[in-house]
Amino acid sequence: MRISSSWRTVAVTAVLTLAGSTLAGADYSPGHRDAEWVGTWATAVTHGNAAGSTNLGLTDQSVRLVVRPTVGGDRIRIRLSNIYGEKTVTVGAATVAKPNKSTPELSDIDPETLQTLTFNGSGTASMVKGSELLSDPVNLELSNLDDLVVSLYFPVNTGPTTFHGSSIQDNFVGPSNLVDQPGGAAYTLTRRCCWFFLSGVDVETDKSAGSIVVLGDSITDGTASTFNANNRWPDQLAERLVAAAGTRPVPSVLNAGLAGSRLNHEGSEPSDNGLFPGFNEVGVNSLARLNEDVFAQTGVRTVITELGVNDIWMSDDSAAEIIGALRQVNAQAKERGLRSLVTTIAPFEGLGGTDSWTPAKEATRQAVNSYLRESHEFDGVLDFDAVLRDPAQPSKLNPVFDSGDHIHPNDAGYQAMAASVPLKLVR
Repeated sequence: MRISSSWRTVAVTAVLTLAGSTLAGADYSPGHRDAEWVGTWATAVTHGNAAGSTNLGLTDQSVRLVVRPTVGGDRIRIRLSNIYGEKTVTVGAATVAKPNKSTPELSDIDPETLQTLTFNGSGTASMVKGSELLSDPVNLELSNLDDLVVSLYFPVNTGPTTFHGSSIQDNFVGPSNLVDQPGGAAYTLTRRCCWFFLSGVDVETDKSAGSIVVLGDSITDGTASTFNANNRWPDQLAERLVAAAGTRPVPSVLNAGLAGSRLNHEGSEPSDNGLFPGFNEVGVNSLARLNEDVFAQTGVRTVITELGVNDIWMSDDSAAEIIGALRQVNAQAKERGLRSLVTTIAPFEGLGGTDSWTPAKEATRQAVNSYLRESHEFDGVLDFDAVLRDPAQPSKLNPVFDSGDHIHPNDAGYQAMAASVPLKLVR
């Protein structure tokens, strides 16, 4: 069918008119960037354990949670999650603030920075079972790598918590509503394990370079690193990116590490010949984590997958099973337009338990690593095996980097991992 010139004129005029109205007021001059939201801190969350405080939940209690965002901005908002809860959770009050650096107490906040959080304009909110909650933005200027303290009050029993069980960071619990208190003395219980209900922090910035999500296990979670020191390898990668940025925007680094996580198995599943009984806090299989821990993150552009060692030593999976799962993570990431990087699996000979390491499991590890090094499916391979292994005994961690359990690096090992990442791959 031919279109007359008069109709073509009308169509072009309409398009130009719509474009003009859409772009009205926008400044596209050189150097101008519109402000946008980007994730600056995140953690992977799971269901409360089958017993203990995370199963009983919180009742008329406040929690004070310490986190370190990676990139700064002019406004912030927080993300709460009840995705693994069993009933509606009432948030009675919430605040954010910077820590009080003039005192040694991590639970003390700077009252001049204290901001009350609202949710749809209200100081209270409900999270129904399986849902998440996004706060309204507040004006709180953060610089790169500034610490942040989030305080939450839960007036009625929450039921089993949605939480992260290996924070490597002291967090605090106290009775009644304490969210506005500058001093942390009333937070009478120090928890060295947990971020409760908090799953993310976003910042609004006109200098966004997007976010990098690290999907990993305990090695990404920072097991055996120094408490309250932010020495996990993703933390140290963020420090490198900030130091090397100059005037360029810095990508944030979001840590979705989960101690014990496996590609093909549930955290509650017993393994290692029954020596590991299984725990909810290990989470669901890593493929099932993708939608929540990776694809839903604000501004995600790159995913780094550090997984597989637990499938070997805990579950004795074959190389084909592990490679197949890693390929699926890669395929799904690329389907969503993300850059997809993968790490090789580091050595673990000497790990406790008679069958935790065997020559057959070592052969599986080597087969997976050989495939990853030779594959062209991923956008890049970070060879953490080469960084961490003992040159004299390649099936073992280098003693310089061994935390002592023969599978987790120490602070120096985590630093070496971060230092080995080519920055051109992640920014």
